[in-house]
Amino acid sequence: MIAVIFRLPRGMIYARFSWPFAYFLSLIFGFLLVDAVQACGNSDPCAISGPDGGTYYFAAPSEPESPEKRPVFVFFHGHSGSGAGVIRNKGLVRSLNKAGFVVVAPDGPEFTFNGRTTRGWAARPEGENPRGQRDDIKFVENVLRDVAARSSVDIDKTVVSGFSSGGSMAWFFSCYSDMELAGVAAVAGGLRRPLPPAPGGKAEGVEAVATICPGGPRKLIHIHGFSDRQVPLEGRGIRSWHQGDVFEGLSVQRQTNQCGSRPDKVTTDGAFWCREWNRCESGQPIRFCLHEGGHGMPKNWLSQSLDWLGK
Repeated sequence: MIAVIFRLPRGMIYARFSWPFAYFLSLIFGFLLVDAVQACGNSDPCAISGPDGGTYYFAAPSEPESPEKRPVFVFFHGHSGSGAGVIRNKGLVRSLNKAGFVVVAPDGPEFTFNGRTTRGWAARPEGENPRGQRDDIKFVENVLRDVAARSSVDIDKTVVSGFSSGGSMAWFFSCYSDMELAGVAAVAGGLRRPLPPAPGGKAEGVEAVATICPGGPRKLIHIHGFSDRQVPLEGRGIRSWHQGDVFEGLSVQRQTNQCGSRPDKVTTDGAFWCREWNRCESGQPIRFCLHEGGHGMPKNWLSQSLDWLGK
């Protein structure tokens, strides 16, 4: 016989079991503890450890998994948002799950803004004095690998998206990560300055226009409000940094994708006025759509994006 002691908040309870039964109990409790640590998703955050770690949320379709691995849709929240807030957007999650996506919503790093702690994305190379110590590119790459370990997904079929500073983060990840992507859908947030340097050269200052993204060609759609004053098309300076000019970012992406400067197709599709570059030597086209509204996510932005990306 072996004595097994359980400690409870109000004292100690002693129980005496045979060794095989005690061993069986230890296995049960061990499995429960492991499950409690590893279980996450929806309202429960998943954690990535290490210096480039953090938290994220994900929501998979409720239908049984098919033999084919599911694609991933990463949505970056805007300034003062959170991954939990993205997952609480039932309309967005439901639409993406219906399209077959596993939705992933990473948390931006915390920082102090106007005397309060909030979350957001720097979404730019920060030089010698970064706002935080985390490398957000590596963090998101770690998130995708972690999702692949938890669910049957194909991270090579990932679409990255986001709104406002989250849209800028989608651009930033697309431009600087070397991971395979199926597409980019940025809303109201562009590629921030400083832009990437030309191959073999160096961009000088925040005004420099570079030639290509290190991450390589991407299939990209950018949607922006013509009346946006929060993130104007020309961008605006905020203290020591600049939001970036949307047209500069598109120029960088066209050169990365080896597209001509003149659009191959111009359409007015309902509320959207769109320009397309679809004869790019890389085979990766670009679509730029304006709507008459301000800083917001226009109606049908998601269907517009998914239809064009072929998802």
